[in-house]
Order: sequence, then C-alpha cells, then structure tokens
Amino acid sequence: MRFLIQRVTDADVTVEGKSCGAIGRGFLVFIGIEDSDTTETADRLIKKMTGLRIFEDENGKTNRSLSDVDGSLLLVSQFTLYADCRKGNRPSFTRAGKPDDAEKMYEYITSSCKKLVKNVQTGIFGADMKVKLTNDGPFTVILDSVDFT
Repeated sequence: MRFLIQRVTDADVTVEGKSCGAIGRGFLVFIGIEDSDTTETADRLIKKMTGLRIFEDENGKTNRSLSDVDGSLLLVSQFTLYADCRKGNRPSFTRAGKPDDAEKMYEYITSSCKKLVKNVQTGIFGADMKVKLTNDGPFTVILDSVDFT
C-alpha cells in the first residue's frame, strides 16, 4: 500500500465536471493498493499519516499534526502509484490490486479515516478524476507499507 500525501491549503476532485470532494487546509492523499494489502496494513499507514507532524507551529517548525490544525483529508484512489517503468516506455500495472478488492480496501481506509478526522472527502473509485490542489510548501510525503512491516 502506498499513500502519497500532499500538504495542501485547498484541493478539489471532480468527475465529469462536478466536484465530488473538496477540502481546505489538510492532506490530499493519493492511495495505491496492491493485492497483498490487508486491513492491518491500512491501519498502520492511517495511524502514521494522521500522526505526521508536518504543519508549522507558531515558531515555523513542522511540529503540528492534522488534528492539531483541525485539518481535512481528501482521499483519492490511484492505481498508478504501482506503475512499473523498468521495461520499455509503457508502464505496467500488474502490481496494482484487482479493482474489486482494491475498492473494498479503499472503502475500508475511507471509513477508518472518518473515525479519526472530522472532514474526510473522497474521489470516486475507478472514475476519470480531475484533481486541483494548492500544495503548501510544497510538502509531499510518501508512505509505503514495505517500510512499516
């Protein structure tokens, strides 16, 4: 499982020209899922993500977490986080989770995050989405489950 986390001042995801999720200050999180991922994997990454202290405190130090700043989450599924570009010029996505299983895991992640964060918005799994964001910093962090086993 991979979470690509961007600290944002605002973010919006649209499908067919209609907004389906928008936030102000918080994290835009692109989520990649592979077949071997479990709810335990998701729980570890969610705990790490929500605890990250990457917002500035009154001294300009990155010392505040999402809850400290009353931040929001925008969760967007993105199987392309498992692109394999080692051979040729066309990426392979064989490591990405099967759509039905990945969607169930994405829904699990979403419902788990809603228990921890007041405002959780989402894209639409499997849809052609357009994402707009203002990256704050820019500040981008990648959490990969292989680093938290």
